[in-house]
Amino acid sequence: MPTHILICDDSRFACKQLARSLPQDWDASVSFAANGEEGLTAIRAGKAELLFLDLNMPVMDGYQVLEAIRKEDLPSMVIVVSGDVQPEAHQRVMAAGALAFIKKPVDPDLVQSILTEYGIEIESTDQRQEVEIAVEHSDAYQEIANVAMGRAGDLLARLLGAFVRLPVPRVSMLKIPDLKGLLARVDEDDAITAVCQGFIGAGIAGEAFLVFNKSSFQDIAELLKYDGKLDEQVELELLVDVSGILIAACLNGIADQLDIGFSQGQPTILGRDEKIGELIEKNVSHWNEILSIEIEYAIENKNINCDLLLLFTEDSIPALNERVSYISI
Repeated sequence: MPTHILICDDSRFACKQLARSLPQDWDASVSFAANGEEGLTAIRAGKAELLFLDLNMPVMDGYQVLEAIRKEDLPSMVIVVSGDVQPEAHQRVMAAGALAFIKKPVDPDLVQSILTEYGIEIESTDQRQEVEIAVEHSDAYQEIANVAMGRAGDLLARLLGAFVRLPVPRVSMLKIPDLKGLLARVDEDDAITAVCQGFIGAGIAGEAFLVFNKSSFQDIAELLKYDGKLDEQVELELLVDVSGILIAACLNGIADQLDIGFSQGQPTILGRDEKIGELIEKNVSHWNEILSIEIEYAIENKNINCDLLLLFTEDSIPALNERVSYISI
């Protein structure tokens, strides 16, 4: 009898990577779920003797799935596969009953090692059918951003000594008027401040924006154990420090996956060094549309929220698509 395997992940790109990481001659029936709710339905139907579970998903996330499995005592061995590599994320899923934790992107040798370690029998067959999964560029972008986001979140968590709640990244093609509307609040709202930093490499270029609510600075200062006066200069230093970590780590995470390198420009403090409208007019106004990746970071139990917005120029999209197509094969 084949082993029933369920891969629960909202990214078709991640599903394809993981399915191809399984032993090729394994007598297994592989099925997929796009969120935790679909995953639980499959588990209850007996389709998940072994479950590979993502954490950051819409509708129901991986933590909620683990909780439901434990409460209902469902018969499924769970291996978490996630881009959230914070030590606390690892600890939480293991405490919730997971057998193991694998960071994304998946290492096939590690998958094999874990299967062997836990005595999961791999019966061979020469009749297993290759899993075919069509992957759109937008889905690949989202998963690449998800992995990069996790690396950046881990660095931020270590800096602040806190747990960072990570979302599902939002990927979209924006027309320039839509972009201006999206970022206009940085100029118009005194409670918001932002840093912008340009990047370029391998025919790919763009701008990274980190948008902060100024009310976050008090909690950031407390986590960093800063006990001095919180004036405008200190807030500026905190903004530059946090933005430097998140922007650099996220760009490096994307570059590593695409096997390229990015050069980064000097950070610009929007509203002080330059207005957002001036920046857009100077850098991107002559394009029709841009690729946007938006990530919302939040610190658990703290009033700390920030938006990271990565904007890739219209001229960069062919080079990005070529790189993504290569790693999606």
